[in-house]
Amino acid sequence: MVSNQTVKELLAEQLISWPMARTGYEALREVQSKELDINGYTFRVQFNPARIRSSAANVDAKAIQERPCFLCRQNLPAQQKALPFGEGYSILVNPFPIFEQHFTIPAVKHEDQLIHGRLTDMLELAALLSDFVLFYNGPKCGASAPDHIHFQAGNKGFLPVEADWRRAAGQPAVRHNGTSVYALKGYPVPMLVLTGDNAAAITGLFDRIYSLMDTGTEAEPMMNLLAWVEDGQWILCVMPRTLHRPACYFKEGDGNLLISPASVDLGGVFITPQAKDYEKITSHHIREILQEVCLSEAGIQEIIHKLTKSLQVDA
Repeated sequence: MVSNQTVKELLAEQLISWPMARTGYEALREVQSKELDINGYTFRVQFNPARIRSSAANVDAKAIQERPCFLCRQNLPAQQKALPFGEGYSILVNPFPIFEQHFTIPAVKHEDQLIHGRLTDMLELAALLSDFVLFYNGPKCGASAPDHIHFQAGNKGFLPVEADWRRAAGQPAVRHNGTSVYALKGYPVPMLVLTGDNAAAITGLFDRIYSLMDTGTEAEPMMNLLAWVEDGQWILCVMPRTLHRPACYFKEGDGNLLISPASVDLGGVFITPQAKDYEKITSHHIREILQEVCLSEAGIQEIIHKLTKSLQVDA
């Protein structure tokens, strides 16, 4: 049975029995951190060298095809143990943590990283793991395994957005079937936040939003998701993306910053795996990166406009 207790027990056991995990969590104690003001909100920047594997991951189709999938059961380290969830998922300790308690939750079957039809699973996990925030990185939005569907979970109290989103929420832009949709105003990361106590209603509204978002040439609209349960209500942050990696990722020389934003970064903690980037990065850099990779507030308002019209048509 999946619960806060059983996943914490899994972590405790793996820290004893699996040296790679133990090394990863010991390294977390050495992580450096600093705070920066972004539009009146506090973001953190962390220097976490172990995350170079994720930030620098080559996720083009050829590289993905040529490497063994590290989330498939047959390729997991022998000492990595799995806690089953539902019919088709395993909960694993992440050996390269950002959070003090960090889990990866891959599907047992090797299927593409696509959220469509799987939000219900994410919300169910968020309810069972109420001490944690669940997150989903789209295939070109920070997922280092875009070929294998997976969620991640990290302990609550780490991401600034958990508390800060309410400051930027104002009144709901849309109310439908007991679910409220907020379009954050003035927050560094333009996003939609869905709240409610009915997972099916939230999923229905999310599916409608999903259908209204621009897919471009991708298999699904680019997005990062965060979900958690608070006071009996689900909170789902939908962060639409326009770009996988910012220009600074590809620059050479002084202009280079090896930052590949994913859910954690958009949640208010920017991860820098290189010391040079940690020392150099400023509020200006973060604002610039967010403007490049995130849909604008105007784009969010356009989704709200389409959503409102779509609900009126069906009324």
